Amino acid sequence: MTDKEREDLALFRFGVISDLVGATRLEHGERGRRIKEKAAERWNIPHSTRTRISDNTIRRWVTIYEKSGRQLDALKPAPRSDIGCCRQVDEDTVLSLVRLRKAKPLLPVAHLIEEMEKKRLVSPGYTLRLSTAYRVLKKAGLSGRPSSDPVDRRRFEAEFPNDIWQSDVMHGPHVVVDGKKRKSYLIAFLDDHSRLVTQARFMLSENLASFLTVYRAALTTRGLPRKLYVDNGSAFRSRHLEKVCACLGIAITHTPPYTPQGRGKVERFFRTVRSQLLASFTGETLEDLNQSLDDWIGQTYHRRPHSATGQSPLERFASHLELIRKPPIDLEDHFRKEVRRRVNKDRSVSIDGRCFEAPTRLIGEQVSLLFHEETPHKVEIVLRGEPQGVLVPLDPHINVRVGREQKGTTADTGIRQGQLSFVRREEL
Repeated sequence: MTDKEREDLALFRFGVISDLVGATRLEHGERGRRIKEKAAERWNIPHSTRTRISDNTIRRWVTIYEKSGRQLDALKPAPRSDIGCCRQVDEDTVLSLVRLRKAKPLLPVAHLIEEMEKKRLVSPGYTLRLSTAYRVLKKAGLSGRPSSDPVDRRRFEAEFPNDIWQSDVMHGPHVVVDGKKRKSYLIAFLDDHSRLVTQARFMLSENLASFLTVYRAALTTRGLPRKLYVDNGSAFRSRHLEKVCACLGIAITHTPPYTPQGRGKVERFFRTVRSQLLASFTGETLEDLNQSLDDWIGQTYHRRPHSATGQSPLERFASHLELIRKPPIDLEDHFRKEVRRRVNKDRSVSIDGRCFEAPTRLIGEQVSLLFHEETPHKVEIVLRGEPQGVLVPLDPHINVRVGREQKGTTADTGIRQGQLSFVRREEL
């Protein structure tokens, strides 16, 4: 199993136990009830055809996570002891069948087999029989037809501030940017208990980078929530967002597809923005739009009583400030993007066409590179979880005049004629 697959499983396991280790006010017997409910559910487990998790396994994950001091790495599975051994089950064919069934849930099993053979998804040397297909789909929980029964929806409200944040994106008006009209998008975070807007900002895109920019500002100003409730958009399903939240101890809950009712509070806020703010907005630029938004939220929305709670959002949020979790000092580091690279023989590594130099001792090593997208020239290099310093861009013109390191010299001094090829992170 690769490092990425082990990390995917750790993120999945944290998602399963997040409400068991993150909540601070579980009533007597509540943990056991939640564990039984989770054991009865069907799960889409990464890199596995299994769909069930036993209650003992869930309890073991909770114990491991808490004994490790709440470290995400503790949830990574240990390397398999049977790597390289021959397996009797053809996993590729099974996974292909499961994926095809999820893509076409109403197609008869016999037709699924025909399509598998037509697309050459059955591994050579194997024959996918009807009984085998039924057995595989039954084990994956995909043997029945999708249910059309009414969905049990119930109104809910978080008990305290920062228990749950709801977040969504609203299409905004066009604004003038560099003499051209661009569409704007309102990215907002709303505290479920108080209806306080922890952060809202009009951006020129609804992609992951824009979402993380607003999310980081929300955490900085209002503390850490225990749960983030978002929809199924690509930005909200990103591995980067999952890792950021997991490392900060924040659980992510996704609204089922085509059911925006679960995010009704933030949707109601968007309706208020349209009817009260945008209806009277007369500016043209993105700066004008965000300034109007800040003034309206701070002077009007946060200070008037909310129809559902009877209190102003600011007053209701401030009533339990002792429960607010402060963001860590290194909050910025949690939002860095991570890519994996192997250091070339000439000590170089590249990210999106930008070349950097690594220490000689890391030649041939598979390393992680961490950086903020807004400052792509500042890159930290990490080897097997240990920071190795911060790189500087490669300058081939300077390298022409620099002597090469000889055997017997210290490989990581990196001091050159007028340039440092490797800088300790604390020196930046």
